[in-house]
Amino acid sequence: MGEEPDESAVSPLRRRTFLASAAVAAGAPAAVAGPAQAAALPESAPLAALPESAPLAAPGLGSVARLLAVPQEGRGVDWIRSALQVAVGLELSTIPPYLCGWWSVKDRRSEVARMIKRIVGDEMYHLGIACNLLVAVGGKPQIKAAAPVFPGPLPGGVRAGVTVYLSGLTKPFVRDVMMAIEAPEESLVRSAGPSPTVGEFYAEMVRAFRTVQPELSARGQLSQYVFSDELHPVETLDDVERAIEIIREQGEGTGSSPSDSFEDDYPAHYYAFGEIYHGRELVQTDDGWRYVGAPVPFPEVRPMAPVPVGGWPRPPVHVGQLLFRFDATYSTVLDGLDAAWSGGGHRALNAAMHAMRALEDPAVELMETPLRYAPGTYGPQFRALRKPRRRA
Repeated sequence: MGEEPDESAVSPLRRRTFLASAAVAAGAPAAVAGPAQAAALPESAPLAALPESAPLAAPGLGSVARLLAVPQEGRGVDWIRSALQVAVGLELSTIPPYLCGWWSVKDRRSEVARMIKRIVGDEMYHLGIACNLLVAVGGKPQIKAAAPVFPGPLPGGVRAGVTVYLSGLTKPFVRDVMMAIEAPEESLVRSAGPSPTVGEFYAEMVRAFRTVQPELSARGQLSQYVFSDELHPVETLDDVERAIEIIREQGEGTGSSPSDSFEDDYPAHYYAFGEIYHGRELVQTDDGWRYVGAPVPFPEVRPMAPVPVGGWPRPPVHVGQLLFRFDATYSTVLDGLDAAWSGGGHRALNAAMHAMRALEDPAVELMETPLRYAPGTYGPQFRALRKPRRRA
């Protein structure tokens, strides 16, 4: 989070931004809003002792639909704080599945690997923006408490029907998880009635800021490079609107034409994932925007199977040790991020980012360990662990 990117690795990707447009749907599949299927586990799966740990289940942090049901006149500073805490959970929830997809790619120099790495950086930047916004209005980000359990729905009830699971990179995973999370409003297909979208949620947040005009404080906010983006304190309403628009346009995009360009000139995440899924770049044709451009070869990947409900059942001892090591390090990352926006500042943030880099080795080792009962390999579960209680 605190590092600038290796430009030599980034430069081969053309910086383009395609903002959400119904025109794109003509050449792209609608985001699938049905539940993703976890790997089936036979009753005869071998059992082994798992290191004792207490995963921290994400508590109910507020429903987006409930927040949006509050009349405009009732949306004060407390409403904004609640909405921003949900935003923290939303941005955090995208990072584990995207990391799994990235780590599973064997050739990190491939175009697909660089695309996913860039998107992971964007999501970490968006998490930082949400935390700065919350601190600006007198709130305190609860990052570890917002850590989701996989597989499961997106926080706050957005995109009802989409199940986010952890897996190595496959085309169904790109379609059912990555594209489903980022799908723009115009091309989103809902399976169970209307539900709020990420774009709608952020638009209402901007509206609340404009109406309430809360006092903004830079104290406790962080300023630091997050991959290729620099996080800045939010000090004015213009800063607020700009920050939220960055999240919307880099993520699922807005309702503008794909020909409109954002300053970073990369495709919004939905369209970048669409290029991976279709195996072609998105280009403008006489019939509109379509995935018919230069080839985007699907990479060779480590075959991490989808993590099942409840996690891997009684894995072998060495796998259990790797899982515990990963989850303990992941918990350290979350604790560090909490500390960073609770007065720890840059030192705590840098420590969290150092710990985050240590996640990759156990993740890759898990992804190279075959399952005993089904095709594929193990992979990280991203479980936040509670700290043991001190005895009196």
